[in-house]
Amino acid sequence: MGELTPGSAAELADAIRSATGPLAIRGGGTRAPAAEHATTLSIRGIRGITLYEPGALTMVARAGTPMAEIEAALAAEGQRLAFEPWDARTVLGRGGEPTIGGCVATNASGPRRVVAGACRDAVLGLRFVDGEGTILKNGGRVMKNVTGLDLVRLLCGSRGTLGAITEVGLKLLPGVAATATLTAEGLPAVAAVGAMSAALATPFEVTGAAHDPQSGRTHLRIEGSAASVAYRAERLTRALSSHGALSVSEGEGPWPRIRDAADLTGDADLWRISVRPSRAADTVARLPGRALIDWGGGLIWAEAPPGTDLRAACPGIGHATLVRAAADTHSRLGTLHPEPDAIAALSGGIRDKFDPAGLFRARPVPA
Repeated sequence: MGELTPGSAAELADAIRSATGPLAIRGGGTRAPAAEHATTLSIRGIRGITLYEPGALTMVARAGTPMAEIEAALAAEGQRLAFEPWDARTVLGRGGEPTIGGCVATNASGPRRVVAGACRDAVLGLRFVDGEGTILKNGGRVMKNVTGLDLVRLLCGSRGTLGAITEVGLKLLPGVAATATLTAEGLPAVAAVGAMSAALATPFEVTGAAHDPQSGRTHLRIEGSAASVAYRAERLTRALSSHGALSVSEGEGPWPRIRDAADLTGDADLWRISVRPSRAADTVARLPGRALIDWGGGLIWAEAPPGTDLRAACPGIGHATLVRAAADTHSRLGTLHPEPDAIAALSGGIRDKFDPAGLFRARPVPA
């Protein structure tokens, strides 16, 4: 159906106002599948860091700005993004270039979410164009900004169904000088979740807690200054002695692979399941394929044979999103469960308000 590549928010607004059919919003091309009977609306031309104030720990960047550009600018000032966004290219087997707009639109959040919050918690403000071609903004550049309806959190994770994000204001964190990973071997999932919960309840600022049921390894991460990391790692090891022996390693360790679920790249459907940590072990035990537990038990990456109905395999499963369809057995990428009627009505009303013509509801082709 062709592709539109506006270079500014004004050009984007014009393109949306002129649209006569469905539009599929795309950033760096790393996540979303192609859409049926839709014109691709690319945001990659709307790029560039427009404001960076290291002293204020804030940055404003246009939506098409590559994550690599943002991370390089932050690294030069010894700073980082709080939410540690995961990179979808590994599990999806795609190329492309992740963009900040794509991260915000999908609310991409990595292992540090357990202490730093999700992507939406780091977004101070944003600009976007709705389905009528109106340029809107919400939020600002400081945490105490009050501007009425919180569209920031509404747009984060909306996956382009409410509008096309054009600019994002971000809260940053100082970088870390040292990282240590504490690893326990051979724990079953129930014991692993218990150990992770105990670690996160300590005052030692654990910034990552994950468990691989296949290897039986449980990983805990501590970040900060070298002296602080060494002290806290020693104290945490002692505090968790009842959960078994812990080995300590320095450096980045397994966390990039945990963040991106890099070991779950087989020929299977891949799901992200949100659960209460207390139900994580039971959920993993009923899954039909490999799994990885992150967020201290709050997130499960789960593989399943193509076309598996996880509702039948795991009754009572939490909210789940299909990340990768391994065969032409799924008509869309989306949530596992239908929303309750009240929530569905609310969601539909919001979509109708921001996109009355349904321009942003193009149906993805089977993966």
